[in-house]
Amino acid sequence: MQHQQNQPSSMQQAQPMAQVPEVVSTKDQLYITDMLSWNLNACKKAHFFAQNCQTPEIQAALEEAGQMHQRHYNKILTHLETQPQKSN
Repeated sequence: MQHQQNQPSSMQQAQPMAQVPEVVSTKDQLYITDMLSWNLNACKKAHFFAQNCQTPEIQAALEEAGQMHQRHYNKILTHLETQPQKSN
C-alpha cells in the first residue's frame, strides 16, 4: 500500500474554524456525543487497569492516560457550556 506524498498542505494540518457555526447539525451533535463517550470510557478503563496493575511504572502511565482523557472530556464539556444559547 503506497502513501500519497503530494497531499496539499491543508490536508496535513487541521485549521480551526474562523467562526463558530450558528447551528450544530445532527451529525455534529452525534460526533460530540461520541467524543464524550470515547473519552469517558477510556478514562474509566485506564483507571480500572491502573488499580489492577502490579508494576508501579505501568500503573503510573495508566493513571496519566486516564487523567488525560478526563481532561479532554472536561474540555469538551467546557466548550459546550460556554457556547451562547439561542432561543427559538
